[in-house]
Amino acid sequence: MVIIDEPTALIRMGISIVLGMAIGLEREKHHHPAGIRTFMLICMGATLATLASIYICQTNTELLNGDPGRIAAQVLTGVGFIGAGLIIKNEDRVSGLTSAAAIFLTASIGVSIGVGMIVTGCVVTLVTILILTSSSISKKKQ
Repeated sequence: MVIIDEPTALIRMGISIVLGMAIGLEREKHHHPAGIRTFMLICMGATLATLASIYICQTNTELLNGDPGRIAAQVLTGVGFIGAGLIIKNEDRVSGLTSAAAIFLTASIGVSIGVGMIVTGCVVTLVTILILTSSSISKKKQ
């Protein structure tokens, strides 16, 4: 079991920044409402909340009901509200769904980095960028 200390937390935060930036770059490149800063902040926030949750449980052993998953669950709930703010309905057209989904997934990636699933977070980030890029390419063909 890896103990969450300052160096471990800072390394994970750095990875989180890079992964959030990678997804945000793709969104910004295609002129979507949420870009680099938004995705970096969401990924960082989710990672930090997850790290803090684990740290609280590992340093306060007298907590009887210490569950590091509680904060992560609330992060994802909160991010859902941010994503909902991006969804816009104009007559028969709905926009912002992909950006909202990408924000939710970016927060999930941040949680995965926070718990130490570094390789998984990196692979999911790459797959996310591929999916977002392929959807942008298919829109251009239409």
